[in-house]
Amino acid sequence: MWIQKEIRLKARSRGFHLITDEILRQIPELVKFEMGLMHVFIRHTSASLTINEDADPTVRQDFESHFNQMVPENMPYYKHDYEGSDDMPAHLKASILGSSLNIPVTKGKLNMGTWQGIYLCEHRNHASDRTIVITVHGQVPD
Repeated sequence: MWIQKEIRLKARSRGFHLITDEILRQIPELVKFEMGLMHVFIRHTSASLTINEDADPTVRQDFESHFNQMVPENMPYYKHDYEGSDDMPAHLKASILGSSLNIPVTKGKLNMGTWQGIYLCEHRNHASDRTIVITVHGQVPD
């Protein structure tokens, strides 16, 4: 069985945001899958997705601090600056982290670790809504 949905995530501030529950609310069909794979893809070049710690919010704060140090704004060699000083760093951060995730599905649930959650990594200061495409495929009982 295959399902695919396109969902909109509300605009969020710059930073790393847990979106696992928001995604799961949008795909109630997941409970039908005995075994499968969920692919999550973000349709933007200045935001990304990753999986990491979902219990302690300081981890997400540290991610933001680290990426801002690793990929700073206003570097003199940036040529792409038409949309502001955060634009080129946002593209770089999105490429470093990636635009998609593959997550195993087992007995109707995401088969992630106890402390793992899906992050929306918002790299722009003034972002708009974000669009995510979710594709699930796998085995469902007859």
